[in-house]
Amino acid sequence: MLTNFNRLLKLVLCLLILAVPIFALWQRNALYDWVRLRGYTPPANIVSLANQDTFSAYTKHMFYVNHPELLNSVQAFRQHCPENEGTIVLGCYHSGQQGIYIYNVQDPTLAGVQQVTAAHEVLHSIYARLSTKDRDYVDGLLEDYYQNDLHDSRVQAEVKLYQQTEPNDVMDEMHSTFGTEIASLPLPLEKYYQRYFSNRQSIVAFEQNYQGEFTSRENQVTADDAQLTALKQQIDSQEQSLNQQLAQLNSDRARLDSLRNSNQIGAYNSAVGSFNSEVSSYNAGVDQLKGNIANYNDLVDNRNAIAQDLASLDQAIDTRLTTQTAQ
Repeated sequence: MLTNFNRLLKLVLCLLILAVPIFALWQRNALYDWVRLRGYTPPANIVSLANQDTFSAYTKHMFYVNHPELLNSVQAFRQHCPENEGTIVLGCYHSGQQGIYIYNVQDPTLAGVQQVTAAHEVLHSIYARLSTKDRDYVDGLLEDYYQNDLHDSRVQAEVKLYQQTEPNDVMDEMHSTFGTEIASLPLPLEKYYQRYFSNRQSIVAFEQNYQGEFTSRENQVTADDAQLTALKQQIDSQEQSLNQQLAQLNSDRARLDSLRNSNQIGAYNSAVGSFNSEVSSYNAGVDQLKGNIANYNDLVDNRNAIAQDLASLDQAIDTRLTTQTAQ
């Protein structure tokens, strides 16, 4: 009996020894997350981002597993998110759930950048954890939307850039981009993203608000440039017309002087009225030209002020370490 018991005990121990690595492999993500979160308390600014983005419990878990950091300086940010060919990057996710880093944009006009970046990066960490079945399903939804229903030119340009710079991660990038930047998605995608956000529209609103600060200024500069071009053409035309009028006035003045000097007073007097009308028309044209020139100069000042404001916003999100050459 004792021999049988010993055999049974050895068998149980062998099974336990085999079961432990199998269980660890099966629960490797849970074990990894437990280690990462053990003793970790997310900073208040990180908790605030998660709440503002309406992260679900699972999304918060994935966010905190990555020990996200909000970094104030470009130098500190770029230590974690290395520069890629002088491109502007506002956040990065380190594969293997090794970290999420977000650049803390300081300009209050661009409120919402950090929130959108946080949501974008945590979706990368979520995509990395999808099962093969779930990933194939989601990839199909993303590709179908991209091919048939995506009409936002700015997002289309983003995807094309990813196709050039990150050809192996296009689906991953679309997964993050569509979820944070597209207001209306097909119902299957909306239901999918509901796993991760209780109010995805709040994230899209953040994105639309800060993008609107750029777009409104860009549109105003474009409109001002068009108006300046039209005004410049009008001013050039007025100057040409006034030069022709002035030449005619000088000719008519010489004729009047000749009539007066030759004592042809009757002819002189009959021509004076017409000449004075020409002078009045010319002076009115000069005044109009001066007004248009003043309007042009004022518009240039306003246009340049807006362009400078736009440049300041660009600078606020410029995380490049290298100086860029103007085109």
